[in-house]
Amino acid sequence: MTKSYDSPFEIPEPTARGREALQAFAEAQRTNAYDADDHLRRLIRHYADAERVDELEASLREFGEVVMGRLDELARENNAPGNLPRLDRWSDYGTRKEEIEHHPTYHEAGRLMYGSGVMAAYEDHPNSMGALSRFYLSGLNGEAGHNCPIACTAGVIRVLQELADDDLKERFLPGFLNPEYEEHLEGAQFLTELQGGSDVGANGTRAERADDGTWRISGEKWFCSNIDADVFLMTARVQELDEEGTRGLGLFLVPRKLENGEVNGFYIRRLKDKLGTRSMASGECDFAGAVGYHMGEVGRGFKHMMELVINTSRLYNAVGCCAMMRRSFVTARAYAEYREAFGQPIGNYPLVQETLANLRAETEVTLSGTMHLVAMQDRLDAGEVTEREEAFFRMALNLNKARTAKSARWACVEGIEILGGNGAIETFSVLPRLLRDAIVYENWEGTHNTLYMQVWRDMKRYAIHEGYFAYLSSLLEEAQGTAEADRASELNEVIAALQEQTLQVLERPMASASLAMRRFVDDLVYAYYAAARIWERATGDAAEEDDAELVLEHFMDRHLRAEGPDVGDAAYLERISRLAQ
Repeated sequence: MTKSYDSPFEIPEPTARGREALQAFAEAQRTNAYDADDHLRRLIRHYADAERVDELEASLREFGEVVMGRLDELARENNAPGNLPRLDRWSDYGTRKEEIEHHPTYHEAGRLMYGSGVMAAYEDHPNSMGALSRFYLSGLNGEAGHNCPIACTAGVIRVLQELADDDLKERFLPGFLNPEYEEHLEGAQFLTELQGGSDVGANGTRAERADDGTWRISGEKWFCSNIDADVFLMTARVQELDEEGTRGLGLFLVPRKLENGEVNGFYIRRLKDKLGTRSMASGECDFAGAVGYHMGEVGRGFKHMMELVINTSRLYNAVGCCAMMRRSFVTARAYAEYREAFGQPIGNYPLVQETLANLRAETEVTLSGTMHLVAMQDRLDAGEVTEREEAFFRMALNLNKARTAKSARWACVEGIEILGGNGAIETFSVLPRLLRDAIVYENWEGTHNTLYMQVWRDMKRYAIHEGYFAYLSSLLEEAQGTAEADRASELNEVIAALQEQTLQVLERPMASASLAMRRFVDDLVYAYYAAARIWERATGDAAEEDDAELVLEHFMDRHLRAEGPDVGDAAYLERISRLAQ
């Protein structure tokens, strides 16, 4: 028996050892998030611009020091039930202000996250790699109150850089790029309406041109995340176009306040009581003659919205999901190392090892595919991609958003499984909050069904699958003559079968094609992930990658080989043991 410093009672020795193990589990996670992630560091060196990589790595290492320490603590406290945001519509003297009151930890977390340079990176446009690599690190804490606003702000920045006139750029861009939290501006995107959801063409909010060249926005928006943003990007139906559907929509920049400091013509109805992303305020609001600025050419609002706003958000969504997968793996692996059952750490048991191996393989290969798209976004913005690559990107972006969201939810559940009963406790680990956030991530920026059918329509109308498959083949061609040649040849056979299957799906009527899409889109994106990973190993320094070949083999066994792994094989048992370490 022993006495604990925090208890007046004598504590049995086994209980004391168990508590020490749990304390060691907690401390083991407080590492530099960048230094501890070998795979991320390899990807940064592989994909980042050579002239920026040293500065980027230094920044990521500095930010990585706080991500699993102070920022983790702030995100947990800020998400506590009593600390969630609340609507504060009126000043003490009855002046309308439509503000959101946050717990102090929300603002302290924001200082760390924006201070990382996550939005300032866009000053060196194009630089999605610089922004999204920082976003990945902050995403290890889930949405954390600010990651949705960061993604929304990135969309606003891209719209301003691509479409705004010089006056609007000068007025707003410096604030969006400013890393100082007290001085920075935040953006939001208000697209969804009660009747519209994914059917954006059903939106009814109206926009009428004013005599001074600005517009007046009137109508209702149903799901407005980061409702306390400084500037809103929103769709509205341009009255003078007199067009139904998406062709009649414009894309508008609407400031929260007018230049004289008064609240613009918008009114918050209430805040949403959400399952996840709870410390970031989402709400419903009405617009009544709010001043707005049309972005880009009138009549092309929907196209601008998809290319610059939604596509940006889908890429951010995927990176955030990859981060949650990584955090689930790190948490489960640490617990398996320190938690004992029946006389030994649970990480010694094959069932636990296989779960950890599955998490690691899914996390690393999926991150490879996602960062490949981030690097391609920079080349796309620089005008350096071919038509084939552009078609590939259009298809891969949507497949990747859907798959990473499903994988994040799966990874959170698998991590909770390793923690057992402790996995369900909000104060014990980050995993319950990540799971709730992951479910929200699944429905942001397009549900799975919406994305599947968008891919199907794009294949049917624009034949983007031809560019998709051609690009995958080009990646594998570069593996010929390397240590990855055999795997590349094997994957080429899988891709040939997928091409045939795609043609069969495209010949079906829409009703049966939609059901077929659900059943094979994962195969399409898994083939891409494997191709990207093979290409990385073939064109990089594979000798530096400990266990990387085992990771790729495990991923292909699980997702691309019909027979799957031979779980009775000694080599398989050795593989999962290695990958679980």
